[in-house]
Amino acid sequence: MIRINSVSLPLDYEYDDLKKYAANALKINEKDIRSADLYKRSVDARKKNNIHFEASIDVKLFGNEEKIIKKNSKAIYTEEYEYTLPASRLLEKPPVIVGSGPCGLFAGLILAKAGQCPVIIERGRDVDSRTKDINSFWNTGKLNTVSNVQFGEGGAGTFSDGKLNTGTKDVRIRKVLNEFVEHGAPEDILYLSKPHIGTDKLRTTVKNIRNTIISLGGSFLFETKLTGLISNNNKIKGITAVKNNETITIETDNVIIAIGHSARDTFEMLVRSGITFQQKAFSMGVRIEHLQENINRQQYGEFYNHPALRAADYKLAVHLKNGRGVYTFCMCPGGSVVAAASEEGRLVTNGMSEYARDKTNANSALLVGITPDDFKSTDVLAGVELQRKLESDAFKLGGENYHAPVQRVEDFLLHRRSTSVGSVIPSYKPGYTLSDIHSCLPESITNSLEEGLLLLDNRLKGFADGDAVMTAVESRSSSPVRIIRNEKMQSVSLEGLYPCGEGAGYAGGIMSAAVDGIKAAEMILMLSNK
Repeated sequence: MIRINSVSLPLDYEYDDLKKYAANALKINEKDIRSADLYKRSVDARKKNNIHFEASIDVKLFGNEEKIIKKNSKAIYTEEYEYTLPASRLLEKPPVIVGSGPCGLFAGLILAKAGQCPVIIERGRDVDSRTKDINSFWNTGKLNTVSNVQFGEGGAGTFSDGKLNTGTKDVRIRKVLNEFVEHGAPEDILYLSKPHIGTDKLRTTVKNIRNTIISLGGSFLFETKLTGLISNNNKIKGITAVKNNETITIETDNVIIAIGHSARDTFEMLVRSGITFQQKAFSMGVRIEHLQENINRQQYGEFYNHPALRAADYKLAVHLKNGRGVYTFCMCPGGSVVAAASEEGRLVTNGMSEYARDKTNANSALLVGITPDDFKSTDVLAGVELQRKLESDAFKLGGENYHAPVQRVEDFLLHRRSTSVGSVIPSYKPGYTLSDIHSCLPESITNSLEEGLLLLDNRLKGFADGDAVMTAVESRSSSPVRIIRNEKMQSVSLEGLYPCGEGAGYAGGIMSAAVDGIKAAEMILMLSNK
């Protein structure tokens, strides 16, 4: 198969015309092409008067492909990706997976397909029940601490747009995308350069993956919280957990710890159990909202309303004189800022879009880099305590029922409390309180945000628009800890314990977490042969 890179496609191209564009690129007759399919497609908006798609097209010919490749510098030979399960023996005891986010789900899927009947425990509820709990929180301000944006089937990413873009180059990315599509995700995620499923569609996809795992012999225990590890001679022998206020014991020789970055009480239990952690750099800041139409105009110019172009996104970063970085993260076009708390009396924000991305506002995390030097403590969980402090301060500033502190950018830059909003209406529910968010964030963050806003405005005109609104606090962008593991992906403290994914400090989003889960499952399968 031939892959042709850097093929320009007009915005109004038809999929059936791909053969024509491929033939032109290869300088051959269209009749010589058996099939042509998109491998990758992105928007090229560098020239605002000539916005088009840039594509890679996979082509199968009737004739000699090698001969054609030699004549064209844009063409390379490639083979269709096919995932192969590692050879394995049936384990004596089913492996246990703690957490049903992307890491846990994909680890479970691989182990189930290998006939290992994994047991997945999840402290939160199934995705349908969880959705009801989250909507109730957003409407009433009554938090369910075991079923929320952080905890429950699908993990935090289920209520964060389902963005699948990643810097990970691992070939298993294709496996993850293929499985998502097979379980109900839109097929365009296979070729979009910045694929996303959308929160609304991801919920169904997650449920379908669960059903596949069960059909292959796996099992799920929801509302089941890990409380302890059972070991002998530094080898894992089982776990204890609490379900319906009763302690249960599960014997196993393999435990995948696929907890999210908000499982703070589980971090504490693991530290008490002697599992080796280390502090890790992460980021904190706010959510910033603009009118999506203004983002579209800046990114697409006169093409901003073209039906082939979806809501525009952005990804921005600057380095400051103080040595810190300020950057945007988890940008949600046409989305909403959402309440993402998981602990009483602590306020957390996140962002989310549905598949259509058709809401009025665009939002993104606006973050400042935090290093262990900022923790001012050698405690491995000092980063968690810093998060908690800022979340508590934001809760107090916002007031009751988890109302969030909100401030216009102009007021923030002038150090004055906002008394009204302008053209951008905050989307956060259950409500917001006009504030001066300098009151709930340390100067190391607010000073960096002030400088960063002005610098980022040079990258994207209007980013520091006075009417843009900032909502505090965004504190859960990544894990503040890393659970140390060896070359076998096992904890250096306990054989058979596999810390993986975002909470363990080895991933930064749905795709990288899913890949890490697959790799852990593969390691278990490979070691079963020894």
